[in-house]
Amino acid sequence: MENTDHILVVDDDAEIRSLLGAYLRKSGYETNAVPDGRAMWEALARGKVDLIVLDVMLPGDDGLTLCRKLRSESDTPVIMLTARGDETDRIVGLEMGADDYLAKPFSPRELLARIKSVLRRTRSLPRNLRADDAQIIVFAGRRLDVVARHLLSQDGVVTALSGAEFQLLKIFLSHPNHVLTRDQLMLLSKGRDADPMDRTIDILVSRLRQRLADDSADPRIIKTVRGEGYVLAVPVEVER
Repeated sequence: MENTDHILVVDDDAEIRSLLGAYLRKSGYETNAVPDGRAMWEALARGKVDLIVLDVMLPGDDGLTLCRKLRSESDTPVIMLTARGDETDRIVGLEMGADDYLAKPFSPRELLARIKSVLRRTRSLPRNLRADDAQIIVFAGRRLDVVARHLLSQDGVVTALSGAEFQLLKIFLSHPNHVLTRDQLMLLSKGRDADPMDRTIDILVSRLRQRLADDSADPRIIKTVRGEGYVLAVPVEVER
């Protein structure tokens, strides 16, 4: 079917593979189920996969190892499954780059809800302008030196940035004139370990405005969109 999401299930339990495969296909997803990491890589090489359901306990490379390798070369969302409900396992899984974590036993209906939520969340992020490979980014009369990680004003004044400030500024510069919610900024800056209740983004935006000499009472560069989030409201040019 056109525009059908493709889910890849990786689990060494044949019964779980059969159950989830049938349930997800019935729910409208194209689904493949494989028993181990080698088969997972083969499936990924054959075509596009929109989300991976990945068991932790696998023969050969375990799910955590596979998740870490996946995250180093792909942004494909991952939901991890484990027979162990220990919080430490959950944290390790998220640190490896998993988008969500579900302990066995679970209901297929719960997994389906998690899949829908993860796909919806990851797709809510606006498209990136690929500022990642830029060396100089020009905006509002300023130049961000990506290599040296500092700002240069029109007057030649250099402003150093902390790591968090630099990362947040690059996120804004990669999405000019797009409103970014606090949750989106958290996800982009902290990755899949972001805490949705964390509001340090507001503090970082305030500090970044100070570095940019952007009046917090009437900001011209990073504007607040009431009830939504923040927007970089100036044009951006990239030099490579």
